[in-house]
Amino acid sequence: MLGIGKEAIIFLYAGLSGIVVLFSYQILRLFRRLIRHHIVVVNLEDLIYWLGVSVYLFRQMYMTTYGSIRWFFVLGVVCGIIAANFVISLAKKMYEKMKKSLERKGKNR
Repeated sequence: MLGIGKEAIIFLYAGLSGIVVLFSYQILRLFRRLIRHHIVVVNLEDLIYWLGVSVYLFRQMYMTTYGSIRWFFVLGVVCGIIAANFVISLAKKMYEKMKKSLERKGKNR
């Protein structure tokens, strides 16, 4: 039986794993925007990505909870993904505001 302190640390590691999963997918999306791909190649990339994510999450789960599926690990991954998604959307909004502000200042001169 794991103590609450150990579970909290595992939850944080799981959250970090969720952040890594989301940011790696964002990098894949950026790569796709820079270089156009055929749909077959996109599907193959997705397959390879999800296989890699599965191996990564299994390894993280194995290293932290010794291979047993714990609800707080799964919840931690989901919370990490949600938090990272929130930060990314907030950064996009801030970028758009700054861009509009700079465009307005440039037109006033």
